[in-house]
Amino acid sequence: MTDALRNTHYGYLLPNIVHFGRLLRGLNIPVTPAQMLDFVAALEVVDLRRREDVQESARAIFVSRREHLALFDEAFALFWRARPTSQIPPIDLGKLLKRQPGAEEQYRLIARSAAESQPRAEDDEPFVDKLFTASEQEALRHKDFARMSNYELAQVKEFMQALPWQPPLRRTHRRRPDRGGNQLDLRRTFRHNLRYGGESLRLAHRQRTIQRRRLVVLCDISGSMDRYARVLLQFLYGLSRSLDQVEAFVFSTRLTRITRQLQRRSIDEALDQAAQAVHDWAGGTRIGEAIHAFNFEWGRRVLGQGAVVMVISDGWDRGEPAQLDAEMARLHRSCHRLIWLNPLLGSPTYQPLTRGIQAALPHVDDFLPVHNLVSLEQLAQILAGEKQKPGRRFR
Repeated sequence: MTDALRNTHYGYLLPNIVHFGRLLRGLNIPVTPAQMLDFVAALEVVDLRRREDVQESARAIFVSRREHLALFDEAFALFWRARPTSQIPPIDLGKLLKRQPGAEEQYRLIARSAAESQPRAEDDEPFVDKLFTASEQEALRHKDFARMSNYELAQVKEFMQALPWQPPLRRTHRRRPDRGGNQLDLRRTFRHNLRYGGESLRLAHRQRTIQRRRLVVLCDISGSMDRYARVLLQFLYGLSRSLDQVEAFVFSTRLTRITRQLQRRSIDEALDQAAQAVHDWAGGTRIGEAIHAFNFEWGRRVLGQGAVVMVISDGWDRGEPAQLDAEMARLHRSCHRLIWLNPLLGSPTYQPLTRGIQAALPHVDDFLPVHNLVSLEQLAQILAGEKQKPGRRFR
């Protein structure tokens, strides 16, 4: 480290570099510890008296997406404003970021802190980034998606992509050679025994192949589901990246297929394109009409060979219950297993009293919550056949 960084005049520089990195993470700009070390190393060769050089170095290291440039420049300008040495302690944003607020609220707090100059108490507890500790991870697993901040939702995104999804297996009609197979392969037996003059000295067997069942997801993005819609789209993206055969649909007043949009390599780009493809986001809910459109337009294409269907909705429906009842019955007959995921089911006081839920439940195999990471882990276990929730299965 250079003498400039060792100098006592820059005593607040290194701590504030750490706080600046946490600030960027709080604004949903991804910053890794390796980038922080690269920035410290860059300051050894950059003239600290030239603000433009420092800003360009930080921008080159921390910013990897074009849409983050404007937000980064504003955060840099507010955080690294020139002040007298006596006013440097009030700029400690570690305490400011302790609550991990949303990006908009956090930006207002930054501006307010830059405008105000109040002495900091000496006994204030220094900020420590505890989000990655074991206790914080456990608390995050049980926290409802609707009550999470933007920073916590960014961490949940990583956990979702790491979940192991293994849909149930099925035996196909195709067969492959297998010594331990249960069926005699006459053609291969005759061909292999031609060298022995046609005597059946070697028997060839074959076995039916095994594949994962296709997963079809219909997700409600109406106004009543708006608190969960963005997180559930991240859930659909994780499924699409983990499995080969996943069909994703969203519905509010009409049905929209977003399977192709979720195939993008970047999750942010995939979610943005999926949101652009939907024209009825946060609208009314007509579950019966959406499932009717799926049954008659997509059912034959995606429900073949025993697919597993998951409907994600809170059950608030403005359509006719009779139509929903008929379409759910048809959907149940066309698939191998029908699962209804309801984010409201995570509440201990929830009762399935809405007309939509009452019309759908007789045709549902499993009625499960989808409000936090624990519920998603339980769903992964149920799909793999490892665990089944008692008292929540309807037939």
